[in-house]
Parts: sequence; C-alpha cells; structure tokens
Amino acid sequence: MSVLFEFARTTASLLFRQAYTERPDMAKEVKEKPKRAKRLSLGVGGALVELPADERQGWANPLEFVLSCIGYAVGIGNVWRFPYLVYRNGGGAFLIPFVLMLLTMGLPIFFLELIVGQYVGLGPTEAYARMAPAFQGLGYCTIVVIALVTIYYMVIISWTLFYTFASFSSKLAWAYCDNEFNSPNCYSSLQDAECRAERPDLVYYNRSCMGIEAFCRSFGLASNLSDPTHCYKVGGNGPGIELRHLYNRTLSSEEFYNDYVLGIRDAKWEDWGGMRWELLGCISLAWLVCYLCLIKGIQSVGKVVYFTALFPYFVLIAFMIRGATLEGAVDGILWYISPRWSYLMDARVWADAASQVFYSLGIGCGSLVTLASYSSFSNNCHRDAVFVTLTNLLTSVFAGFVTFSVMGFLMNQMNLPIEEVVRSETGLAFIVYPEAVVQMPLSNLWAVLFFLMLFILGLGSQFAGVQAISCAIMDVRPDLRPHESRVILVVCALGWLLSLPMLCNGGIYLFTLMDWNTASWAVLLIGFAELVLPAWFYGCGRLLHNLAEMQMNFGPLLRAYWRLSWTLLAPATCLGVFIYQMYTYRTASFGDYKFPVWADVIGILIGLSTLAPMPIFFCYHLWRGPRDWSLLKPSSSWGPAKKASTPERSSSTASVDKQQHEGGVSNPAFLPDSQA
Repeated sequence: MSVLFEFARTTASLLFRQAYTERPDMAKEVKEKPKRAKRLSLGVGGALVELPADERQGWANPLEFVLSCIGYAVGIGNVWRFPYLVYRNGGGAFLIPFVLMLLTMGLPIFFLELIVGQYVGLGPTEAYARMAPAFQGLGYCTIVVIALVTIYYMVIISWTLFYTFASFSSKLAWAYCDNEFNSPNCYSSLQDAECRAERPDLVYYNRSCMGIEAFCRSFGLASNLSDPTHCYKVGGNGPGIELRHLYNRTLSSEEFYNDYVLGIRDAKWEDWGGMRWELLGCISLAWLVCYLCLIKGIQSVGKVVYFTALFPYFVLIAFMIRGATLEGAVDGILWYISPRWSYLMDARVWADAASQVFYSLGIGCGSLVTLASYSSFSNNCHRDAVFVTLTNLLTSVFAGFVTFSVMGFLMNQMNLPIEEVVRSETGLAFIVYPEAVVQMPLSNLWAVLFFLMLFILGLGSQFAGVQAISCAIMDVRPDLRPHESRVILVVCALGWLLSLPMLCNGGIYLFTLMDWNTASWAVLLIGFAELVLPAWFYGCGRLLHNLAEMQMNFGPLLRAYWRLSWTLLAPATCLGVFIYQMYTYRTASFGDYKFPVWADVIGILIGLSTLAPMPIFFCYHLWRGPRDWSLLKPSSSWGPAKKASTPERSSSTASVDKQQHEGGVSNPAFLPDSQA
C-alpha cells in the first residue's frame, strides 16, 4: 500500500506541475498553505518549481535593481562632496579629470562588480572565493569596508535627522546668536540686518547691536559714519578695514553645528565628554527606519527604492528653480562653469577626482556585487552600469548648479568673496546651506525639504550596505535565509551599538578618523584587486564568454574597450592614484585640532584592517593546500547562478538551484585555459 501511495503522490505531483506549465494563469486561482521548508518560484516558461526555503530571492523586475543602484550610488556625496571638490579644484576644470577617471576607472570597476554578482548569483565573499580561492579574502575586504562605512555613515544621517526636526521650530536656532551655546564672536546675518534696519550705523557684535563708532573704538580704530562697513586707522591714513577682518567672526550656523549638534566645545581625544542624547535618539530612529525598510530583504527594499531613489530629484529640481531666482545666483553659477585651467597641472586635482569616483559610485565596497546577485541571469547589466554611471555624473553636475546658485546668493547677502563662503565639505551641507535657507522666504519649508532630502539620500545608500553584510552572512550560512529579517535586525543592532562612541561630544574625532582612513587610500587597493582577479587571473576571454552566456554580446570596438580598461587603464589608474596618495599622505585632523600620534596610529590600523583579510586568507589557502596554480583558477563550484535559457529550462531549474545550494554547481560556462 505504501508503494501504491507513493506512486500516486508522485504521479499527481507531476500532473500538477504539468498543468501549471500549460496554464500559468491557474497559479492565481489555487492557493496552498505555505510550508516552512519549501516555497514555489515561477521559473522561465511559467513553470512553478519547488525550491528550498533557503533559496535566494530576486528583484521583482529590472527597474527595482536599477533604482537600487541609483539609490546606492547617488547619495549625500553628490550634493555636498562633489560641489565642494569643484569649488576647491578650479571650478568647471574639475569636470575633465572627473569624467576621465569615471571612464577609465569608475565605470570598468562598476561593470565588473555587476558581472561577478549577476553571473554567480552570490555576494562578494563567496563569489571571489569561487573565482579564485587565493582571492577569498578580497570579498571579506569589501565587507569590512562597507561595514565600517555603514557604521559612521549612519552618524551623518542622524545629523540630517536632527536638522530635520530642528527645522520644524518656528525660530530656526542656527540663524541666531541668542542661544546659550553661542560665543561673543558669534555672527548672525539676520540679527545684523535687524540692527541696520533699526539704525544704519549699528552693527551686530558681541551678541548685541553696537554703534559703529563704539565698535571701531574697541579695536583702537576710528569710524566714518558715511561708511558703516569699515573702520579706519586713527588719523584717517590708509584704506578702510572691513569689519569681518577685525575679529574671528563665527557664523551662527557654524556654532550651531559644532557646539550644539556635535557638542564639541572643549572635547579632546583624551576627554570625549558625555553622550549627545538628541543624536542618540536620531540615530536610533534612523536605524529603525532602515530595518523596517529592509525587514523582508530584497522584496521590501525593491519597493522602497521607488521613493528613496526618485524623491531627491524632485527636491533638487525645486531648489534649482528657487535658487535660480535668488539675487546673486548668476554670479555663483558663472563661477561654477568657468574653468581655471591651471588647476589641471596639479596632481592633487586628479587624485581628488579619483577619490570622488570611488566615493560617489560606491565601488570597492561589495554592495554592487550583492545587488547584482539578485538580478535575473540574463539581465543586461552592461546597460544598467552605463545608465547608473551616467545618472550619477549628471546628478553631480546638476547638484553643482543648485549648490553654486545658493552660494552666489549667500556671497551676495554676506558681502563675502566666494572663496571664503565654504570651509569644508561637511560645512557645505550643515553650515552654508542652513545659512542660505534662513534668508529665503518660507525658510522652514526649504529647511525641512533640504534635510529630508539628505536623510533619504543617505538612507538609500545604507540599504545596499546593510544588504551586503546580511547577504555575506547568509551566503556562508544558507540555512539562515528563512530568518533573513532576524539577520538584518542583528546587523542593524550591531551597527547602532558600534556607532554610539561617535555620538559623544568628541565623537566627531573618531568619525573623522574612520572617514579619513576607510573609504580612501585602502579602497584603491581593493579596487585594484577587483580588477586584477577577473582581468588577469580569470581572463578577459572567460569574462566576455560569461557575458555572452548572459545574452550580452559586444562588437569588436566594445570588446577592445573593455579589454583595455580592465587589463591596463583601470589598474594603472588605481595604482597611480594610490602611490600619489601615499606620497602626499597626511594624518587626520578636524579643523585646527591636530590628533595625537596614538590616534593617528589607530586610524592607520583601521585602514589596514580593511586589507587584512586578503593576506590572511591567502596564507590560509597556502597552508591548507594544494600549493599550486589551482589557487589562482576558478574552483569547481564556480559557475552561473542559472543555466542559460533553453527549451528545457523549466524542467531543470530545480536541479540547478539544488546543485548551487549544495556547493556543486554545474559549470557549463567554464572554459579551459587554452580557450580563455
């Protein structure tokens, strides 16, 4: 009887599957109680196949993948870091090295990461280990980088959330000098305008309105009532001295950022002070929002990115329209698009362009490999790589127009040369923008929109980072995939816990140390390794053959471009910029505060920790053996996530997926060395 029962069950199962193959629409009519051990997946041709519960999920459609890449690559750095580098490196002339670095280094690495992730359908830790066992540590290097970046990047997001909440106050605190944390040297452009409106000879000094005569006398100078913007030497000899040059004037927005948001005051490395409880609440909320958006893994983030990737563009367009109508905006834009060609002779400009390419695209961090691993096997990742890179470039350029229109307005309002408007890249977002916003009509509305945009931009980049870490864990432990939400919860909780020291009064010093040494010089070597492994050891021939398997066939010109980029241009660029950065390396600092030597040592160790997995795993494989060239060749488990589409695809999906899950992937794409 048991034999007959088993035969009947098997026959019914086959008939059931065949019925769904012929009529896929019946899948919507029949509902079964989901089992914990199994799940159904719609295979090619409409066949429902039974997959293990720990099988990887995928994007619902290619658009979700593209938007996720845009949300990851287009972040806060496009809004503040790129305009700041343009500002520091010759205006429009900076676009030339930036575009060249993008084409010779950024796009090739970006495309390579998508290829590796999509082809093998795994995160960086497993993908690189299967491509060449000796390079197993490369995947872990990228995970260490993205883990460190995710921890301190969320601190920036907590600042944006802090400012968002502060923007709802009827009186924007950063616009005034009457707060308890303000110093006598605090300067408020709004309060200065109020003084002058009351009486033309009044100026704002020492947190009160003071007559120009008394002001100049306090510095041993004389005044001229017909010129209330200058003081003169006694006797009237010599040119007038501008008031802002007589004392170390500090903007109210700068004091708000340093002394209230960060709470630095007298904090040092030796004494970090207490916890900033407001920031603790903000970062807790930020991590909670991040977890809720990722609670169902790739399924939930695929829906969230429709908002997080697109909303910032609406805000940028609104700011562009508003900025273009401000007085002085044209001067700022003209400065932005006017190139200063002499800057191109400075090697630092080219190094800044290379670092911005890595920072902006997010390459060398493993997140792109992770995002691509959830794509369908035949997705056109070449088109996606070009589109996302181009979108990133155009967004940066457009954000530059927005930024410099606002800077032109601020230059006009404060009567300052544009060279003195910005002091640092973080200052652009948290000092210059807030200073400009308060002088606009409906200042609260623009402040909320701006900081909410920064929050969403930062959160979009965080999704890929958290996903990369959780994916690496589940690739090593596939049995945890049914508990993906718990894995993500643990990742978010640990990220929250490890970010707590950076919320103290002196936490900005640790933040600066990590930012200085994590995603800077070390990531260049990781990018170099990501190029050398596929292009030199695996072979461009194999790589292009794998692309053909994924239904991406290139003509002779494109094949030659990618070969040249992967084997020569991109590796040489990475190595050249790394050598230059080492030659000109200087230790971390924050403003005028120089870090102690032991802190600099910690910073260098943080950078080295991102590279440590590579030699560790290489030595491990040498010790474990075999000690031959097989360590630099694909392992037996290397192969496509799915076989190329064939008429028999629907009947073979389950067996292929099962082989992949068990580590014995069938590898029809593998070519012998003679054919590579």
